Amino acid sequence: MQQSTMRKVTDYLTNPVYPNRQSNESYDEDSEKERDCEDFLEKELDIDLKSLKSVGDLLGKLRKENRTLEEQVLTVCSVVPPQVSAALSAAAKARCFLGDLLQREQVISNTLHQHLQGAKLWMDDLGQMCNQVDSIKRHMKYLQCLHHIQELSGAVQQCLMINSVWEAIRAVESMAVLYSGLNQSGCSHLQDYLRETLCFWHNIIKERLTSDFEKILTQLHWPIISPSTQSLTPTANCQDINSQLEVLVTQLLALQTSDDLISQTALASSQGLPSVQSASSSKPPSQAPSLCLPIQIMLLPLSRRFRYHFYGNRQTNSLSKPEWYLTQVLIWIGSSSTFMDEKIQPVLERAGATISARVELCRGMVSLVQEKVASDASRLLYDDVLFCHLVEEMLQFEKELRTNHSYPAVLPGLLHILLDDTVLQKWLAVEKKMAVEKMDAMLSTEGAWSSQYKDISDMDELKAPDCAETFMTLLQVITERYRALPCPSAQLKFLRLQTELVDDFRIRLTQVMKEESRYPLGVPYCAILNAVHYISTILRDWGDDVFFLQLQQAAVSLGEEAVLGDLGMMEVGRLASLEGSLFDGLLALLDRLKGDMLGRLLEFLMREIAEKTKPYCQERWLSLPSQQDQSTMSLSSSACPMMLCVRDRLLNLHQVLSLSLFQLAWQGLADRLDNFLYQEVILTNHFSDGGAAQLQFDMTRNLFPLFGHYCKRPENFFKHVKEASIILCLPVGSAALLKSVLKESEQETRDCEGAGDPPPESVLNELGVYCLAPCDVLILLNLRASWPGM
Repeated sequence: MQQSTMRKVTDYLTNPVYPNRQSNESYDEDSEKERDCEDFLEKELDIDLKSLKSVGDLLGKLRKENRTLEEQVLTVCSVVPPQVSAALSAAAKARCFLGDLLQREQVISNTLHQHLQGAKLWMDDLGQMCNQVDSIKRHMKYLQCLHHIQELSGAVQQCLMINSVWEAIRAVESMAVLYSGLNQSGCSHLQDYLRETLCFWHNIIKERLTSDFEKILTQLHWPIISPSTQSLTPTANCQDINSQLEVLVTQLLALQTSDDLISQTALASSQGLPSVQSASSSKPPSQAPSLCLPIQIMLLPLSRRFRYHFYGNRQTNSLSKPEWYLTQVLIWIGSSSTFMDEKIQPVLERAGATISARVELCRGMVSLVQEKVASDASRLLYDDVLFCHLVEEMLQFEKELRTNHSYPAVLPGLLHILLDDTVLQKWLAVEKKMAVEKMDAMLSTEGAWSSQYKDISDMDELKAPDCAETFMTLLQVITERYRALPCPSAQLKFLRLQTELVDDFRIRLTQVMKEESRYPLGVPYCAILNAVHYISTILRDWGDDVFFLQLQQAAVSLGEEAVLGDLGMMEVGRLASLEGSLFDGLLALLDRLKGDMLGRLLEFLMREIAEKTKPYCQERWLSLPSQQDQSTMSLSSSACPMMLCVRDRLLNLHQVLSLSLFQLAWQGLADRLDNFLYQEVILTNHFSDGGAAQLQFDMTRNLFPLFGHYCKRPENFFKHVKEASIILCLPVGSAALLKSVLKESEQETRDCEGAGDPPPESVLNELGVYCLAPCDVLILLNLRASWPGM
């Protein structure tokens, strides 16, 4: 910093700069230099003029330092040029080396290009030769495959001529394997030839085995069409027949692969698909595999009987009697179970087949019924009565099939037919129509508002009217009908229907309630209240049921708007975490209706009780004699109408309302009566000692016991009256002391000063007063007529 300043000073002394010679742009810079020089001179020189003789020494010192700096600069400049020249030399060498590399690359590229040009002719000739070789190889493979097919065909023919069925089956199985390997080949003629050859020999072997198998089944008295057929005496050569049965079943099982392949090929042809693989991929994932060949053959006579009796113009083919063919199929399944378990199942197990003979037979019979039911259902879409009957019979058939015959739930039954959109919409429409008609009928019956269990006290806790019980039974029946449906989406549609029916029934109850609200104590009004409470109770129980919880999870996962409605993310989240239920919306509406009806009922009661209480409110409490002047205390004569009214209404409500509703009713009545007595009797009168004692006697010994039949401590529901009686009945000295304490506390509170005394609430709590505030207690104390000196 000092050297820099010295240089500036030297320049300034040797080359002074005048402001009038500067341009406008450099003026600020020169001014800064002048300030630096001035600061340096003031530091080095004294301000006195006598000291200016040292300027020459200072100038010599500065020139000497300036020469030193110039020598340093020259030294640095003499060192840098050799390094720069070395770098430039290295760069020149690198440039020459790069040029050499580029030349070599160009030579190699030209050589490679010439080589490729010469090799192109060889590549073209070699490619043509390879294509010829590939073509010859394909022709050879084609001919080998054709020869192999002919060999297999000849082997099958030879085996059948010498009655070697097993060898023929193995040859046919080899054809099936070969056909599966050719499903991606473009040789369509070879595929057609192989398929025709396979079908030809497969059908011949299948027909021969089928003929032999049917003969054996006939000797074993198959089909068993009734339970009595099972008791037929077995044939003498039973062991020989069983051995033949086992051989034929095993051979038919060995033929299963080719049979499935031919079936898939036929399916692909019917759907216009190009290959077996496409046909296989087109099947829905829930479709079960085809029946095994032995069971298919065993089903032939039963199928013929079924079509004979339940198709065409036969009297047994009646749209109004679906139970005829459904029951018949169940009889056949039940009658054949023992035969399948004892004769066929052991053979299947020894053959290594992991299938159940009984289940396979059920599958075959169910497929017959499915075809018949699908045909009948489409014809009954415009007849509600017959359609309902068909659905009921289908549900009963499904239940018995799954329960009594152990038909696996993973296999489709008849209910899958009901999932068709047209059939399902018809079912929903019919359910709604029938339910609405039944609601109209149940509400118009004579005993709609009476309970069928009214004479049985143990069973009539809810006191639900007959119409409400019938309605909830109707909903439960609907639930049982759609519970077995294998599709949650379809189940949710029925749940939506149930919620609509409940809301419709609630609206009907509201309309009847408004007509009966002129006299809320009447039986119809209370019955409607019981009905609302009964329905909400059942819906809350349903909300905790496993079935409806599963539907709730399904509705959340599927995002069913028909069930979830306009619920927000928070409500949907509560449903997902099982904190709420699908019936919360309905329960809110029912609870609102129940609260409104209870409010009307209590308001009517209070109007009646208030009318009966008028004489009691006008009682001359100041003139009543003290307790010492009376031999015995008795109920005030003016309170008798009120007490009788309260007693009678409580008894009436206890008889007509359900237990939980009655609990709400008497507690609500007690709360309102407590406020009424406190406002209209106590706060509007002044009391002598005798009047206060009489009031306390009327309340504690007469009114409170009326509610004591329904709880252990009824006084807890009359807190205002009970605590007011305590204050009014305090001894004169205690009352005066309490009044003084409360006034002092009030004055301290007003002056915002605290003397450290206990709060007035603690004093009141010692007296048993918890509900009334200190200001209310002061008002009550002012209602006392007897004070010292008065």
